[in-house]
Amino acid sequence: MKTRRWRVLIVDDHAPSRAAVAEAVGAQGGTVVGNGSRVEDAVRLVDKHRPDVVLLAVGLPDGDGIEAARRVMTALPCPIVLLTSHTDPDITAGAVEAGVLGFLVKPLRPEELAPALEVAVSRFRELEAVRKENEELKRKLESRKLVDRAKGILMTRMGLTEPEAFRRIQKTAMDTRKTMAEVAQALLLTNTMGPLSTTR
Repeated sequence: MKTRRWRVLIVDDHAPSRAAVAEAVGAQGGTVVGNGSRVEDAVRLVDKHRPDVVLLAVGLPDGDGIEAARRVMTALPCPIVLLTSHTDPDITAGAVEAGVLGFLVKPLRPEELAPALEVAVSRFRELEAVRKENEELKRKLESRKLVDRAKGILMTRMGLTEPEAFRRIQKTAMDTRKTMAEVAQALLLTNTMGPLSTTR
């Protein structure tokens, strides 16, 4: 079995529970990088320690772990596992909606810790990859729309064919070391030829 090396942040105001979790993390080859006991600690400690995974207790003195999870996922998204003493459908639904990727029931059974952390970390990576892919697709689509609109301006103003207008934008992008989207954006902003008129 490969040694695990998670860097774990624990937010739990119940000292015996926190100690048990920390011991289980250490036994599995992980490191506890920070401890907190309140909702308000969560984002600050995630920012300070940048853990691989956060373990949040549901019951905290100034709120609940679901609210803490929501704040973390809004500010500094990372894998979160919720520690709960009872599995309530409302808690589970709220936690999933807040971005929680795993659950552990108190009192913690050490053998359950590693699978829960592994699943949360790998699931988070998958979700991040999908999110980045979606952002890239959106960016490409927006770039294509810009270029299409810029081509339309060139075709109207200069009587170019679509391939000629495309090449004109492409050449300007190469000459000025800008992206085609940046050249198209500049053209749309000025709606004049500017530097494009010199590149034939």
